[in-house]
Amino acid sequence: MMREHWEHVYAQKDPTQLSWYQREPARSLALIDESLAALAPSERQTRRIIDVGGGVSTLVEHLLDRPSVEICVMDIAGLALAHARRRLGERAARARWIEADVSKPIPEPGPAWADLWHDRAVYHFLTSPDQRAGYAANLSRILKPGGRAIIATFAPDGPPRCSGLDVCRHDGASIVRELGGASAGLSLVREEREDHVTPWGATQRFVYALIDRR
Repeated sequence: MMREHWEHVYAQKDPTQLSWYQREPARSLALIDESLAALAPSERQTRRIIDVGGGVSTLVEHLLDRPSVEICVMDIAGLALAHARRRLGERAARARWIEADVSKPIPEPGPAWADLWHDRAVYHFLTSPDQRAGYAANLSRILKPGGRAIIATFAPDGPPRCSGLDVCRHDGASIVRELGGASAGLSLVREEREDHVTPWGATQRFVYALIDRR
């Protein structure tokens, strides 16, 4: 059902008219750069980033401009991924693309693949405990120990619905708690708020949670 819903959304609307569209994801980029700098040294020459729900986001092209970064874009909607790949042209071959529902078991990427897990505006659509548990299991498998997650959701005073769906609003503490908290090796570094202005001028209040995995 969720896949069909999002395929319909992307079939009906231009990405620039979606409520979460950002021409430049400045807050995400700043937090990613900060987080990469804070990670412990790695024996690999590259840092691996997974962008969950990154389908039509412009984040991927900005990350491709950074040296020594591998990027994997995951989205539930194949149409969203196809749009991004067309937009990028030949550069799309430099990223990894996965069509998958992050609330269900997914086969790739492999265990402890990612140094950094980024999600802007997926987690708040997971309204059932089972969905959130599935998300937490994937994060635990894919994000390596010593890595960091950046998860942005509607804030407690943000919209109760988006794109025709109910959402669960969060602060940083509730995100960490739902993901398993200290028992899962997760700790909240801090949270930041952002007032995102939609293409039609409405304001959506977001919380960005920076979460370390010990």
